[in-house]
Amino acid sequence: MSSPWTQARRAARMNPSIIREILKVTEKPGVLSMAGGLPSADTFPVEALKAACDKVLSQNAKEALQYAASEGFAPLRQWVAERVKALGLNVSPDQVLITTGSQQGLDLVGKVLCDAGAPVAVETPTYLGALQAFTPYEPIFTSLASDDQGPLPEAIGKLPHDAPGTRFMYLLPNYQNPTGRVMSLERRQAVMAAARAAGVPIVEDNPYGDLWFDEAPPQALSSLWPEGSIYLGSFSKVLTPGFRLGYIIAPTELYPKLLQAKQAADLHTPGFNQRVVHEVVKSGFLDQHVPKISALYKANRDAMAEALRQHLPEGCEWQSPRGGMFFWIRLPEGFDAMALLPKAVDAGIAFVPGAAFYAQQPDLRTMRLSFVTLTPELIRDGVAILGRVLREALNAPQEPTP
Repeated sequence: MSSPWTQARRAARMNPSIIREILKVTEKPGVLSMAGGLPSADTFPVEALKAACDKVLSQNAKEALQYAASEGFAPLRQWVAERVKALGLNVSPDQVLITTGSQQGLDLVGKVLCDAGAPVAVETPTYLGALQAFTPYEPIFTSLASDDQGPLPEAIGKLPHDAPGTRFMYLLPNYQNPTGRVMSLERRQAVMAAARAAGVPIVEDNPYGDLWFDEAPPQALSSLWPEGSIYLGSFSKVLTPGFRLGYIIAPTELYPKLLQAKQAADLHTPGFNQRVVHEVVKSGFLDQHVPKISALYKANRDAMAEALRQHLPEGCEWQSPRGGMFFWIRLPEGFDAMALLPKAVDAGIAFVPGAAFYAQQPDLRTMRLSFVTLTPELIRDGVAILGRVLREALNAPQEPTP
């Protein structure tokens, strides 16, 4: 019997996250996972959150458990507006929209700005979750030529200008997922000058910017062209992802439509979560907490960097990230990271093949390793396993050509 359901065209464009699918595989006992982009659970401020929950429920239970404003909890929006001043952003709380994770922010941006057939520009490679969020709205992705600092300014001038025109560029300037790269101030200035000249606005995603190791990143891209920028932030990496709390900072002309899109999606982000997070952060908690996270992650970064130098075969390429959560590895000629993954999992180590992070023409030789969820000892063990798998693949006899 045929199905009575006819799916929308956009449903055919939805695909499962390869990362989520890999995480299912890594649940096998004994597998050391460097796949997921999960913050270390050791960094979750359980006691601070517990105290804040108790305070909110004892003092404002009725308000916290009731429906709330779609824009978000006003004191939290005020806090965000003050917080981003350090990034060079001078915004009003009325420009801040609290979202259910920054992933919802990406979906709202796609819903409001993407049309079928309209170009959207992304870095090479780019965040897989953004591709997933935008794809159902049927844009045509343009991959910006990029180097170890991000997109090349000269590539921006080559973006499609004819109708319907490039709707926006999606950029992650700080410790990018998946590559870990960071844009210098000079590159930011050049990119934004090119964006202005081309008339292409930007969507700046900054979930990792607080997680720097030795030197804070430069000012936000959005500070260089405020009226042509949307800025996305998140509490997931600095407090806990379980509360699903992020935010959009948008120009006043776009804010009403983003708000309407959110109202249609979920009415509002949970008010209880917003009040609890505001209770935690309002007195400067993050100024003491985030450096502890960064110190932990830096130690893990150093352990992975040393292990990669020791165990990976010649011909592998990588750079040591200056913040964030990821190493980006390029394997020697002839490797296919996706084909290698089952062998690695069988040996006891998991990673994310890099092909999924490309909007076009994937580099099959790439892979992403997370260094934040394992201890330095387990990182060294895992990289040693990966090195053995790579060396065995290098030494394996080649299949005869038919």
